[in-house]
Formats: sequence, C-alpha cells, structure tokens
Amino acid sequence: MTIKTIFLDRDGVINKEVHYLHKIDDFEFVDGIFDVCLHFQSLGYKIIIITNQSGISRGFYTESDYQKLTQWMLSQFENKNINILDVFYCPHGPDSTCDCRKPKPGMFFKAKEKHNTDMEKSWLIGDKEVDVIAANEAGIENTILVRS
Repeated sequence: MTIKTIFLDRDGVINKEVHYLHKIDDFEFVDGIFDVCLHFQSLGYKIIIITNQSGISRGFYTESDYQKLTQWMLSQFENKNINILDVFYCPHGPDSTCDCRKPKPGMFFKAKEKHNTDMEKSWLIGDKEVDVIAANEAGIENTILVRS
C-alpha cells in the first residue's frame, strides 16, 4: 500500500533560518508548524523531512552535532503528538556530484523506495526554489513555496 506524504524542508520551514544551524539553543520553531503538522496527520498524510546540510562537509559542524539536533527536534514533535516518519539529509557541499543535494531529487527517491510513497498524492513545502525543483524532478507536482 502506498502512502501520501508531506515532505518538509527543515531550515526556513520547520525552524527559523539560522546560518549553519547546529546548536539546540539556536533552534527556533516557525510559528504554527506544530498545528500545520497535526492538521496534515489528521488528513492521513505521513511527514518526512528532507534537508540539505552542507555545514557538515564545510566543517561548520559534525555529523554527530547534526544527529543530536535532529533527535532533539524529533522529540519536540513527539511531545506534540506529531509523528515524523523519517528524516533524509544531504551532508554534501554545493560542488558535490552526489545525487542527494537539492535541487537533485535523490533524497525524495530514497524516501519513495523506503516508504512506498505515492508521489502524485504527496506535497512538498519548501522555502527555496531548489526544494521545488527537486520535488518536481521526483514526480511531486504539489508544492508550496514559503518565504520567511
């Protein structure tokens, strides 16, 4: 059975944009994100986070720093009865030839394969054009571009 998914970018959608965010003390949720996620869950959508994290390859923070922040963020969602199905991230920099760094669709394809996602019934919410391009390349036509 396929699932319909809301794909969320992290920085600028879930949390306020902070240059190379990696400290819990600097993490601030965007107003209304918990209500929005609860609404999507009530409509039967699963929620997956898709995020570029080039600060890892650039040496601004470690993969361990990223994982610690991510686990804390997920616990905040859990505390609000929101289930985040999965988190996919690209640790590579803009000069990488990887297939996961948005605007490439690799993370979306991994999510589709792992969770049997119906891309035609899914949505992306992002704050940059690269988010929309990656989603479109993966077969997601339903997109929302937010500006913070």
